[in-house]
Amino acid sequence: MSELPVVAVVGPTATGKTALAVALARRFGGEVVNADSMQLYRGMDIGTAKPDLAERGGVPHHLMDLWHVRAPASVAEYRRLARAEIDRLRAAGVLPLLVGGSGLYVRAVLDELDFPGTDPAVRARLEAELAAVGPAELHARLAALDPAAAVAVLPSNGRRIVRALEVIELTGGPFRASLPEPAPHYPAVVVGLDREPAELDERIALRVDRMWSAGFVDEVAALAEDGLREGPTASRALGYAQVLAQFDGVLTPEEAKERTVSTTRRFVRRQRSWFRRDAATTWFDAARPDLAEAVGALLADRTIGT
Repeated sequence: MSELPVVAVVGPTATGKTALAVALARRFGGEVVNADSMQLYRGMDIGTAKPDLAERGGVPHHLMDLWHVRAPASVAEYRRLARAEIDRLRAAGVLPLLVGGSGLYVRAVLDELDFPGTDPAVRARLEAELAAVGPAELHARLAALDPAAAVAVLPSNGRRIVRALEVIELTGGPFRASLPEPAPHYPAVVVGLDREPAELDERIALRVDRMWSAGFVDEVAALAEDGLREGPTASRALGYAQVLAQFDGVLTPEEAKERTVSTTRRFVRRQRSWFRRDAATTWFDAARPDLAEAVGALLADRTIGT
């Protein structure tokens, strides 16, 4: 079973990846390996739509609740942990289902990528600039140096802007060019889920309504007590950043909720653009009633067996 493939279920937020993955895991005897960067954080449950035990349907889910909210995200550390889980599952003859909407995390696991190094002095200088002038000015610099990278990085994401500028300074080349053309690390079947934009917009609004009804503001308050504001990654997560701004009086409660919807919709369009670049992905309309059967047929055809 050493050549058992990894099945990646990818696509924008709110398309229904978890439900499909659970159905596939039940059919093929698989287990889920999380590839949602924010579900790696303990306590970030409601705002990340982390599946509860009922939604997991008895299927083991790995790599959730690993990091404290104060910890910075590390793609390299995630890759190490994810590959260890996948190697264990494949050795046991269990189909690994890599599931999530964090494109770089999925690619880091499936492909051979050498991430550029870091220089503490350069990083410290750029972070000091970020604190002094804010992310907008640094994003403008990034746009001048590497327009493609600036499109891929949100103007509000100071941490990623700093990283992009650091890589450009260290390598002398574009940020995105610092990631080489991928060579596969595993045999893989990549399944992409998407929905009509208007339908997805409505699902996002409904999801945010449910978040608030489920006690999301209280979740953010509890995490803030536990150091959320000190987390360079978790504090910028969708919804969490907006509620923190509400606590600071920058946004009203209504504005925080509305901003979460609009920011998530913009993020979904960026996710779609990222995943659509991979010509190896087989795309499915997540709204089709026979989705699980159609994807199951594809996997059976790719020699996984039934």
